[in-house]
Amino acid sequence: MSDAFTTRVLNVTSGSAERIVDLTGDCEAFLGEVAAGRDGLLNIFVPHATAGVAIIETGAGSDDDLLAALHTLLPADDRWQHRHGSPGHGRDHVLPAIVPPHATLPVLNGRLELGTWQSVCVVDTNKDNPQRKVRITFLAGS
Repeated sequence: MSDAFTTRVLNVTSGSAERIVDLTGDCEAFLGEVAAGRDGLLNIFVPHATAGVAIIETGAGSDDDLLAALHTLLPADDRWQHRHGSPGHGRDHVLPAIVPPHATLPVLNGRLELGTWQSVCVVDTNKDNPQRKVRITFLAGS
């Protein structure tokens, strides 16, 4: 495999509650190993039908605010056509249309280019699936 394209799969435990999992440290560690001062792009992809990737502030309440907003937009009740799993699970399948399952971010001089308070996060409202895989890929510039 060329060092211009390097990928890794992270195993993430989100637990049995709705959760936002900060992966910024994992992304930075990956880039520290593979980017070697180069510019390029980091792609984050969650290959699940019920999870998304968000670039948000964490730790100051924004992560809780996002979950609260998702409860307003996507209530966990019996309105959903998709009905297997926990009550309201159908909304988890709508989540990726609002919080996409991917993000692509710039990497400059081997470092993730985020704003001061931005973090790379997995958004997981599916209490029935506590184990997630997240593929992170560095694509080096020419």
